[in-house]
Amino acid sequence: MTDAYTPGKRNLITDVAGLRVGHAADARVKTGATVLTGDRPFTAGVHVMGGAPGTRETDLLAPDKTVQEVDALVLSGGSAFGLDAASGVADALRLSGRGFGIGPVRVPIVPGAILFDLANGGDKDWAENPYKRLGAEALEAAAPDVALGTEGAGTGALTATLKGGIGSASLVLPSGHVVGALVAVNALGSALMGDGPQFWAAPFEIGDEFGGLGMARTAPPLAPAIKGHDPANTTIGIVATDATLTQAQCTRMATAAHDGLARALVPAHTPLDGDLIFAAATGEKPLTDPLAEMLYLGHAAAICTARAIARGIYEARAEPGDLKPCWRARFG
Repeated sequence: MTDAYTPGKRNLITDVAGLRVGHAADARVKTGATVLTGDRPFTAGVHVMGGAPGTRETDLLAPDKTVQEVDALVLSGGSAFGLDAASGVADALRLSGRGFGIGPVRVPIVPGAILFDLANGGDKDWAENPYKRLGAEALEAAAPDVALGTEGAGTGALTATLKGGIGSASLVLPSGHVVGALVAVNALGSALMGDGPQFWAAPFEIGDEFGGLGMARTAPPLAPAIKGHDPANTTIGIVATDATLTQAQCTRMATAAHDGLARALVPAHTPLDGDLIFAAATGEKPLTDPLAEMLYLGHAAAICTARAIARGIYEARAEPGDLKPCWRARFG
């Protein structure tokens, strides 16, 4: 399925030229934030398929809204508290002169989404919400190289059976367009086939980017592994491309990317997950055949999303106070 596609140089979302990613974390709280920003504003869309989302400024990403570009996208832990990470990013961008111009004022446009990591063993008895600080620190750290696993918004993430994490992957299409994904995995369900160690995303793996273990030799059980019947979940991510897209086309790419989430996590899009994917387009490479190329951009976004989810869990590391093992400790 991926024979005609190859990963970008870094196999990261930052293979889309002009994009940078930054992480910040608080080890005591077991949480963090991740920021995607660019050399200049970029077109964005969003699609939500989980039943328990937590978001900021996603309404303005609808194709009929006035503002068509954003300055950054934020993924954060902390449930509703974590929405404040985007405020820290917006404040820092304003100081640097970024933002949507309204008369003499510039207002940075910073949509964000959160996952629930408040019951992961970290110390949540803070005197002051830490997420505004974490958002600003993540923006300051933004760079082309992106650490994976127990980093940023994936710092305190958990899945049904293992620690979660943040992962990324990319593809270069035959058209020359680049597609990448960045996903923080904190799912109710599991990324593993049965008891593992194989990943549901195995059919889409390129090389040994998450172990090269292939498919399970026996069929996994039909009854899925889940954390429990509580809302302490959510997988949130971003897919990006250097193609020139409208907000409507970005929304369509985000919608297609959810296929990758469902291929890599079982179950997915549950009433207790807030599963959400943003899409970003830098506009560097116009489409020559929009109908056909949108099909392949969406397909590539789904593949990158599935691979990024598996990579995030595969790269997670053990930390003091963990409630669940990381993949490497259990299988490595």
